[in-house]
Amino acid sequence: MKRIILSLTVVLCSLAAMAQNPQFFRSMGETLGQYSTCKSVADFQSLGNKFQMIANVEKNEWLPLYYYAHCYILMSFIDQADAAKKDSYLDVAEKSVEKLIEMVPTESEVYALQSFYYTARLVVNPVERGHKFSRLSNQAIGKALKLDMTNQRAQLLKIQGDMGSARFFGKDPNTFCPQAADLLANWDNFKPKSPIYPVWGKDQLESIVKGCQ
Repeated sequence: MKRIILSLTVVLCSLAAMAQNPQFFRSMGETLGQYSTCKSVADFQSLGNKFQMIANVEKNEWLPLYYYAHCYILMSFIDQADAAKKDSYLDVAEKSVEKLIEMVPTESEVYALQSFYYTARLVVNPVERGHKFSRLSNQAIGKALKLDMTNQRAQLLKIQGDMGSARFFGKDPNTFCPQAADLLANWDNFKPKSPIYPVWGKDQLESIVKGCQ
């Protein structure tokens, strides 16, 4: 009964927010819909810039800035350029993540994004950055899960981090496969706080589960 009441409360709050600012939700919905068509660095940069434009108008809304940072983090993963270029994308993301923490310091999704950002910094140069950024990523995941244990992106990133650590220390990463399979099995049962809240991560999780088979 408590779950039903909570779900209804979330839905009503979402509807109320959309009614108060329909243009914002319309702009965000249209822009979020373009994620599925992005394939290149240029695509994600163009999409990120659209989120930045929304953020410049809706200065009290944190989600446009969140997606702006997310786009630039993704750019660092898919660009085949040198480390300096990848870091330049992450410099942009870093400023946005820091601003997000100032805006919504108790939002779990922001710390999950921060963890994702730290992972991206690590990937640029694993040998030199592994220790520092794996520690920072784990700290951010801890904050995200402390604020919301049901945060799927934080759970996903924790599994990825645990698997990476296991490989580094010569242990079996498949130890974490049951956790990944369980998270995937329940992924679609989770209801975001609003239609424009972060929901990314399922494709990454599917790849993990597939690799476990």
